[in-house]
Amino acid sequence: MRNIPRLLLAVLLFCLPVKLLAGSSNSLMDVSADGKILACSNRDSGTVTVVDLASHQVIREIAVGKKPEGVTFLGPTHSVAVAVYGDDQVVILDGDSGSVQGQVKVFDEPYGVVSSRDGKRLYVTLDYPGQLLEIDVEKGKVSRTLPVGRFLRGLSLFPDEKRLLVTEFYTARIFSVDLEGWKAADQWDGSISDNLCRQITIHPTREKAYIPHIRSKVTGMHGLGSIFPYVAILDTGAGEGKRRKRIPMDSFLNNLVTASPWEVAISPDGKQFYAVFSSTNDMFVCEVIDDDYRELGYRARLQLGNNPRAVKVAPDGKRFYVYNALDFNVVAYDAVTLKPLETVTVTQNPLSEDVHKGKILFYSALQPMVGRRWISCSSCHPDGDPDGRTWHNPEGLRNTQSLAGLSWTHPVHWSADRDEVQDFEHTIRGPLMQGRGLISGPLNASLGDLNGGVSDRLDALAAYTNSHTFSISPHSKEGLSDAARRGRDLFFAAKTGCAECHAGPLFSDSVPREAAQIVRHDVGTGNDDVGEKMGPAYDTPTLLGVYRTAPYLHHGTAATLMDVLTTTNREDRHGHTSQLKKGELEDLVEFLKALPYQDPEMEARQLGLKQVLK
Repeated sequence: MRNIPRLLLAVLLFCLPVKLLAGSSNSLMDVSADGKILACSNRDSGTVTVVDLASHQVIREIAVGKKPEGVTFLGPTHSVAVAVYGDDQVVILDGDSGSVQGQVKVFDEPYGVVSSRDGKRLYVTLDYPGQLLEIDVEKGKVSRTLPVGRFLRGLSLFPDEKRLLVTEFYTARIFSVDLEGWKAADQWDGSISDNLCRQITIHPTREKAYIPHIRSKVTGMHGLGSIFPYVAILDTGAGEGKRRKRIPMDSFLNNLVTASPWEVAISPDGKQFYAVFSSTNDMFVCEVIDDDYRELGYRARLQLGNNPRAVKVAPDGKRFYVYNALDFNVVAYDAVTLKPLETVTVTQNPLSEDVHKGKILFYSALQPMVGRRWISCSSCHPDGDPDGRTWHNPEGLRNTQSLAGLSWTHPVHWSADRDEVQDFEHTIRGPLMQGRGLISGPLNASLGDLNGGVSDRLDALAAYTNSHTFSISPHSKEGLSDAARRGRDLFFAAKTGCAECHAGPLFSDSVPREAAQIVRHDVGTGNDDVGEKMGPAYDTPTLLGVYRTAPYLHHGTAATLMDVLTTTNREDRHGHTSQLKKGELEDLVEFLKALPYQDPEMEARQLGLKQVLK
């Protein structure tokens, strides 16, 4: 009889609804703690949209600035924090009224943001220069800053709020940060080929964390076996010999290939796992297996809209939501039947018709762009940025370049072997992508007759590719430092000759011109690679934004800007720098880091320079 009360208590406790609190993970969407509203960031529109989840109606859309990324609700409230990547600030909104409650300026490129459970603190990753911030919400200012790694994006807060995990974008390396001591306490290194890791989520009850990323194996000629979709799983409680495993996401459903895993989510009860793939427009729903071996078991595949970039589960686990970034909508699904319930348009398409169509093609790993589904243009140029890799291409080693300013700096490629973006039809049809292509009929040779104007879809792809612009360097937001001013004088001095090739407002003599007039320069690096087929002379890259695009040179052998001026500048063929003193070299580097310090496109238009829009 004395056991009956205990038994009844156990039964009662079992029957009570228990809310398992998962660690707060960065995402482009978030659902309020009471499950009543959803917020999502719209990168192309520069807005945050708040949706009523009972009626599935948009409550309001709020302008926040250029390129918003992560959003989070502040604890149990309806206040929303958004990391405005392009404006270098975190904006705090009232989700009910739409009013702006505060703005916190940060150094550069805030990407991920999560809130403490009480809503009093925010944690933010800065993509550049690789910092973790703590923001005191009440005071509206940064209270602590911690340099952790390089190019930080993802972050997730443990349920006990004593630690959080952050991810490096280009390496998928994971750091554990002790929040009380405010220091990096541990790290999990991945494979040398791990790349493009934007997000991480922590399991609510198991000592596991899940990280979507790709593999960029640079030695895969013609793309053979070079890019694969993975979810890495960390054992967050292990000590010596702690484990980290990669699960190939094309190993499910008869080895169906998926591409560009962007975000993952786990149901509050820890039983169901979701992963969205932004280039094959699909999702895998998996069972979480608690065996420390298989980890995930395939349940279903859902076909989504264009460029899905976010997935979030409701607090009660009954529904989940998918954000299709290039359909500009959020779709609600039933978590049991996996059937779509409602579609909510969260913003109007802010892009021109051709740029929108081209962006869909740029992110697609499907026909007519790609035959084998693994790779898309965005696999190496995500949102127009480089992937931080130097590829072993058939023509030789080639470091991935940023697309910023491309419309002003034709021809294209290090070898200047293409005078228009439409020439990438050769790549689409070739061994790398193996797509059907965007032109019906014969294709003109690169540097031959134009392929532009032949296909509306190919012109649209060119319009999007040429649409990327520069951001002012964070190193010159307050104007040029004294060191940068001295470096500017050195840069333009005859004794260095830097400006002879890196000329004009784009800091490059690569400008749209006839193929016969294309200018290339031999700077003494062409014979460094025994596999080089097209050197030794190369196109002059712009120096704008060079502070964040290491490694440098066509073969990526210069790890730093100082290396460009010293160890890789043999015989002064890449500017006369050997005579400079250490302080002068440091000043020159400071100037390069400060580029651009003013709007280069405005000056280019004033000078009447030619721009290729599509």
